[in-house]
Amino acid sequence: MIDYFVIIGALGLILISLGILTRKRKKQDKFYIVGGIGLLIYSVSLINFIFIILQTIFILSASYDLIKQK
Repeated sequence: MIDYFVIIGALGLILISLGILTRKRKKQDKFYIVGGIGLLIYSVSLINFIFIILQTIFILSASYDLIKQK
């Protein structure tokens, strides 16, 4: 059986990795936000409160950085 949460988490990690490799700041933040949401969904599926909190902070800080640039 396919565990969709694992796939979503893996895609999130891939997107965050792409954000690290990207040179354009706005594009980086978008990769970080979407990737962070993927990892947040995976953390929620595991009911891991530490990672849920950390991913939420990560998403909020990337969102703040994106908004601050505009």
